[in-house]
Amino acid sequence: MPHGARQDAGVSSPLRLEFVTSATRHADLPATDAEVALVGRSNVGKSSLLNALANRHQLAHTSKTPGRTRLLNCYRLDGATLVDCPGYGYAKASKADRAAWGTMIERYLLERDGLRMVLVLVDGEIGPTALDESMLAWLRHHGVPFTIVATKHDKVRSAKREKRKRELAAGCGVERRDVVWVSAVSGVNLDHLRTLVRDWLAP
Repeated sequence: MPHGARQDAGVSSPLRLEFVTSATRHADLPATDAEVALVGRSNVGKSSLLNALANRHQLAHTSKTPGRTRLLNCYRLDGATLVDCPGYGYAKASKADRAAWGTMIERYLLERDGLRMVLVLVDGEIGPTALDESMLAWLRHHGVPFTIVATKHDKVRSAKREKRKRELAAGCGVERRDVVWVSAVSGVNLDHLRTLVRDWLAP
């Protein structure tokens, strides 16, 4: 079930993320006692968020072309790990490739030892899509713990933010307080999300 997402965290230092390896199978990732994973649509901004959390522009490759993350990318963080999963819904990929990525992600989420939390990134500008809703239903069905992170807070006009926050939470089937709204551009709630990640990965 979603983690209660308080929005009042203080200043937190950047996450000291270090790239370790990329893999097509979770079995090829290094063993870990604690891990947080990121999942989301191919253009939701996972790489940009990783770079912002670490305050490093080139840690994760960003591109104007969605779908560039096609492997399980593992980063080390203070003795624990964080994994960036391939984005789902990349329309220009072949049907076979999309199926392979889907299988890769499902096996990783179900079989990865040490996985403590899955961050489901949802585009805050457009709200949850059918693919996002399917992912959330799948996670609930399998009892995988998750927290919804709404990206692109800066893209939502201030006059519409409260309504959008209510609608996005309702579309994801969670309480409004259980969604962490962030912006990799303006820095909104990055400190809060860093604190949550550290709490999930704590021994």
